[in-house]
Amino acid sequence: MSSWAKAAILWLLTLVWATWVVAMPEGVADLGRPATDGEVAAWDIDVRPDFVGLPSGSGDVWEGEEIWLAQCASCHGDFGDSNEIFAPLVLGNITEEDIATGRVASLTDPAVTRTTLMKVPTLSTLWDYIYRAMPWNAPKTLSPDEVYGLVAYLLNLGYLVEDDFVLSDANMAETQARMPNRNGMSLDHGMWSVSGLPDVSGSSCITDCDVAITVTSSLPAYAMNAHGNLAEQVRGWGPYPGLWTETVTDAEPAQIATASDVAEVAMAPEAALSAGGCSGCHQMAGQLVGPGFDAIRARYAGQEHAVYLRDKIVNGGAGVWGAMPMPPMTTLADDTLQQIVAWLTSGGE
Repeated sequence: MSSWAKAAILWLLTLVWATWVVAMPEGVADLGRPATDGEVAAWDIDVRPDFVGLPSGSGDVWEGEEIWLAQCASCHGDFGDSNEIFAPLVLGNITEEDIATGRVASLTDPAVTRTTLMKVPTLSTLWDYIYRAMPWNAPKTLSPDEVYGLVAYLLNLGYLVEDDFVLSDANMAETQARMPNRNGMSLDHGMWSVSGLPDVSGSSCITDCDVAITVTSSLPAYAMNAHGNLAEQVRGWGPYPGLWTETVTDAEPAQIATASDVAEVAMAPEAALSAGGCSGCHQMAGQLVGPGFDAIRARYAGQEHAVYLRDKIVNGGAGVWGAMPMPPMTTLADDTLQQIVAWLTSGGE
């Protein structure tokens, strides 16, 4: 466990405890207990940029390729270059000069598609994110050795390491020296120090201005819909409604106004859909990564479709709703699977 992570966790727990003590009536301030070492360890899985917290292990490019094709390619493409669901992870635009300088020159060109391997400065970021969050439908199921293999495969796709390369905790720091944008993160600015200079400054008027101020900042067109239409994924009420990001067709004003009012299908088994990872790729109405649940239920209403849907969920597949394959959901508990299939075949009744 890294000392920094332990200190942060203990500080947070102390703050919460102190808040309870102040707020609790007399006689009940002893509620709760200190976190055990095991409970703290379950949270302490982060890997710092200096590789503190990195578990021991290793994996080679070929092992990583096998895992990638089985668990990652359905969303990111066989070579990490798919732009169908997410922005590409690997797609060229990195030169030998970039690797030598540690700065990717093409990042300054707004016409260039930015990839993960072009932007990320630290190798630990790739390792840490994959270990904690991937695969999408079953996060935290990959072993350290499998993650080492996957990262080695990504580095090989970017021509940063050879085909026979083996990545391990022993050579991560050495491999970091090949990251093409390793010098792209600066710590020499005000956000990293309370006594530092501000990142921006200016003398433009902020009150009683004679000239109207127009906000011109926006996501570039190629990135607007990289993760689907945000307006259909974020609740429409509250301080942060989803921005309309669909760029495939021009949205009608009325469609934008009612995007957050799409009715959810009644009696949806939310817990089962969440536990099964279904809601990561499907929403109640409208296309996300896969088709909306409303369209699936309309097509497969009736118990005669139950066996077919069960097989599709467990084994995955592609071609019915488009070319994008659905990964096999082999870890679903049987009762969860039965609940989802029963709901999908109920046809909204």
